[in-house]
Amino acid sequence: MIISSQLTRLSLVVSMLGLTLAANARSEPVQTSADIRRTSFGVPHIRAENERGLGYGIGYAYAQDNLCLLANEITTVNGERSRYFGPDQFTVEERENLASDVFFTWLNTSHAVADFWRKQTPQVRELIEGYVAGYNRSLAERRPQGLPAQCQGEWVRDITTADLVKLTRRLLVEGGVGQFAEALAGASPPRSVTQGAEAPATFKVADARRQRFALDRGSNAVAIGSDRSFNGRGMLLANPHFPWVGGMRFYQMHLTIPGQLDVMGAALPGLPLINIGFNQHLAWTHTVDSSKHFTLYRLQLDPRDSTRYLLDGKSLPLDKQTLTVNVKQADGQVRAVTREIYSSKFGPIVQWPGKLDWDHQYAYSLRDANLDNDRVLQQWYAMNRASNLKDFQASVQQIQGIPWVNTLAADDQGQTLYMNLSVVPNVSAAKLTECTDPRVGYQMIMLDGSRSVCAWDIDPQAAQPGIVASTNLPQLLRKDFVQHSNDSAWMANPAQPLTGYSPLISQEKQPLGWRSRFALDRLGALIQAGKIGSMDLQHMVMDDQVYQAVQVMPDVLKFCEAQQGNDAEALTPVCFSLKNWDWHANLNSGLGFVHFQNVMQALGQIPQAWRVAFDPQDPLHTPRGLAIERPEVAKTLREALLASIEQVKTAGLKPDSRWGDVQVVSSGGQQTAIHGGPGELGVYNAIQSVPRSDGKREVVSGTSYLQIVTFDDKGPQAKGLLAFSLSSDPASAYSRDQTEAFSNKQLSVLPFTEQQISADPHYQVQTIRQQDEHAASVAGK
Repeated sequence: MIISSQLTRLSLVVSMLGLTLAANARSEPVQTSADIRRTSFGVPHIRAENERGLGYGIGYAYAQDNLCLLANEITTVNGERSRYFGPDQFTVEERENLASDVFFTWLNTSHAVADFWRKQTPQVRELIEGYVAGYNRSLAERRPQGLPAQCQGEWVRDITTADLVKLTRRLLVEGGVGQFAEALAGASPPRSVTQGAEAPATFKVADARRQRFALDRGSNAVAIGSDRSFNGRGMLLANPHFPWVGGMRFYQMHLTIPGQLDVMGAALPGLPLINIGFNQHLAWTHTVDSSKHFTLYRLQLDPRDSTRYLLDGKSLPLDKQTLTVNVKQADGQVRAVTREIYSSKFGPIVQWPGKLDWDHQYAYSLRDANLDNDRVLQQWYAMNRASNLKDFQASVQQIQGIPWVNTLAADDQGQTLYMNLSVVPNVSAAKLTECTDPRVGYQMIMLDGSRSVCAWDIDPQAAQPGIVASTNLPQLLRKDFVQHSNDSAWMANPAQPLTGYSPLISQEKQPLGWRSRFALDRLGALIQAGKIGSMDLQHMVMDDQVYQAVQVMPDVLKFCEAQQGNDAEALTPVCFSLKNWDWHANLNSGLGFVHFQNVMQALGQIPQAWRVAFDPQDPLHTPRGLAIERPEVAKTLREALLASIEQVKTAGLKPDSRWGDVQVVSSGGQQTAIHGGPGELGVYNAIQSVPRSDGKREVVSGTSYLQIVTFDDKGPQAKGLLAFSLSSDPASAYSRDQTEAFSNKQLSVLPFTEQQISADPHYQVQTIRQQDEHAASVAGK
């Protein structure tokens, strides 16, 4: 942002002074305390008398378990990675440090941070201030004994409220401009001096990361209502698929303010509240939605000057913002590097070589709806406190703070709810027709930036200018079930299709993902068999069925059984492995699963591979069948089978290798075998893993916090686990324990009542007070 008036400068100084004072206003003695009661797997149950005390306990406990993780993310969102680690190293997300720093320096300006803080409710501010104090106390206690090896250095410091605001703003743009960090940082006018334009290889990685967004941050969810549940009450399966490392790694906890708040679940780093969880009367979860949260604008440039653009025939200058990033040199010295970011009235210029080129004719701006979403923390805290489904739904409708996910919920009265109420640009289908080229499609919305009529519409009923009002977004309240696995809202329940929305909100009559088809198929079978119980929901995930195999394996085996001519002998090993594979992604599933993945990756490039094409009138059963009778399909299949033999050989796998020998996660020098597999193959227990040099595959994302909640007269009955465990510190006792439980498919009861908590065999309690020099600690049963 360019500040041009003395008044604006004064306002900014006052705002920043207020933020600084807020960060330090608690230096005088206050009555702040929290009880941190840990149960099995180290799960903290944090109890305090008010929001500040609760935040204090959360920050302290989180630092005990994930000090290095949060310190690293704080460095990232402050744009300081190049200063401490050099510009050419990479973030956890495989982004070069300099590009990351430029992006976050642009995103988290002092004005934007101060403005966000100013708009928070008193309760949210208290939570954040308490979190800061608790984290800093834990850090101070750790320093004398030495910090973990992975976070020793001057970059590890006390945090401030501004740091947590910056973390929250990073979370907001994950579904939008955050996917274009390199494109924003590297944008420069044509024929100007290159300003850190990224190499093609870097953009190839960035593009792969953007395309992988819904896989790395996908989810499954099922809510069962009174008509179908075993006891006539609501049931919920929460199965988010999030990264196992970095700033999107969930943390499991239970938060209590007696008489005001009692909620358990999981939260993202730096957030003093629950994102996915349950309370006394309801349970909820989120799934990454397919809605659009940003639009691109193609700017028509002034032919006389590529830093000016034409809007309604008038030439306007692009705003230019000079950013400074401190960069560590090879000799260890730090020097300031400047970058210039250009913006139109529609947002910053992004430049993606070969995709979004800034030349003498066009440039591209990106407008992200969540940049103005300052309601997100208030939104989740209101959901945490909701005492019934009606209040829960009303809070989402009124606040509209959900950034880029759907919400599914079930309550103790047997109601289920689906809401696609995230922050979506208000662009109608009619405006799309007028302002876009229909040949481009809707994968990425590109509006005409030369006409002001193509700007987002303003609805006075919406929570912020330019977004769709909640009354115009998909919602579904039912007593049988709702489900979702990252498709559009269309088939949340086939008995009541959700149709008629702008393509930015939800697209209908499009092929369903394989996980959605699996869920609807399994739910249909369960409903036919009778009532649905909690073990049925657990088995949906833990069965590890590869649903796509049901559709194609009969044809693959038929192909193998046919005369293969000169290739018959060569194909024998791979066909043998496929024939003996159990069509699952279990640890003991055979080598056939590896071959199946290789084969389907190749067949995915053939548009006519399906014997029965997708039929929008039958989305639950199409497409299906492999058209092996078609020459190009048979040729591709044959070549893929032969190639897979070589791929398996190169990886060092043997005929008796099992999936558990291949897919692992590493921690502290130890490896744990992980079941599950690619969600695009219909594995409900979606696990993303990447190849290693030793032929194994390392898990990077997938099933993370798993929660199954039912209700009875006593309240919620929950079981689940955190697949990657509570702590990211390899030296912690809580760094691998739940991972091993997940590997063994062992879900645990989630202690919620006081009786359950105190009866836990690993119960221990620590009471912390802000003015104590040392934390008072009491362990016992």
